[in-house]
Amino acid sequence: MKYWLTSLITLIGLLSFSQEEKPTNSYFDLNYFGGNIALHNNDILHLIKGHPEGFVFGWNKKTFGNETWEERFNYPDYGASFMYQDLKNEVLGNSYGLYAHYNFYFFKRNVMFRIAQGLAYNTNPYDKYTNPKNIAFGSDILSSTYLMLNYKKDRLFNNIGFQTGLTLVHYSNANVKAPNTSVNTIAFNVGLTYQLDVEDQDFIKTVDDEKFTEKIKYNLAFRSGINQSDIIGSGQFPFYIVSAYADKRLSHVSAIQFGADVFFSNFLKELIYYKSVSFPEEDVTGDEDYKRAGLFVGHELFINKMSVETQLGYYVYYPYDFEGRTYLRIGLKRYFGKQFFGAITLKSHGAKAEAVEFGIGVRL
Repeated sequence: MKYWLTSLITLIGLLSFSQEEKPTNSYFDLNYFGGNIALHNNDILHLIKGHPEGFVFGWNKKTFGNETWEERFNYPDYGASFMYQDLKNEVLGNSYGLYAHYNFYFFKRNVMFRIAQGLAYNTNPYDKYTNPKNIAFGSDILSSTYLMLNYKKDRLFNNIGFQTGLTLVHYSNANVKAPNTSVNTIAFNVGLTYQLDVEDQDFIKTVDDEKFTEKIKYNLAFRSGINQSDIIGSGQFPFYIVSAYADKRLSHVSAIQFGADVFFSNFLKELIYYKSVSFPEEDVTGDEDYKRAGLFVGHELFINKMSVETQLGYYVYYPYDFEGRTYLRIGLKRYFGKQFFGAITLKSHGAKAEAVEFGIGVRL
């Protein structure tokens, strides 16, 4: 609990310098959480020993409708947060994470849902000689997501408020380096908020009911990165993905997609060779094509210049069987102007990640 007390003292110190005459439209929050590691894979059973705990310290910027997207999403907050987590197992180590997040509000702003994405540093990843039992994390830098669903009341005592609820924390390196079984923590959280302004401004209402229309748009995207098969020590290899798809905006905030992907996954080339040499009973000749092609349907949720993209695909060209014929993609896009975008997405087969994809594209 000492880190919780230290953080509270730090927060009080920061707040003593935060009182300004000019409104900041922002606030801090500090949450303690404790819970359990979810058993999503029997291979990590030996790593679940205690009840992980930690804290989340966040800075949040409020929106009041100065831009139309803010009203359409019920005036969300956006901000940044820092997380410390003790996983209660010396094999797993501890983690420190930095995140960007959005807070969305429901039920007269009494319920807050936060979605946060960032990077975490793990203090004790897998090592063949010094830490062979940590099959959860193959690298010290991990992709991390946390979700927080809270009942929230601001200004219960002057500028101080209260929130409590459930938190889900996920760590994975998305097979950038094996092993990678990942860890999910389900926890109860309780925390305080501190408003930096004496009072909030009024919400602005400018959105009308005019129907949004837009012609079908055509997209080209190129994605790349590095990944590795589940065979530890098999090496990291680059992959390349070319995508072409059409999208149709249904509203200001929503669009549907249909398109195709072609995958050039070099780790599969190595895996096919390895299987042909080491496991002759699996009838892998070594001549199988490592390339794949798929068709997908998708949805895009537009939030200002950002969007959340989700896609469900099916391999129509599938010469080598790897994790099944269906695949999923979820991630974030950032538009630069009306045509160009960058993206970070996660491709997986069910709950099993294959790669983190870094992409660029154009929407015409």
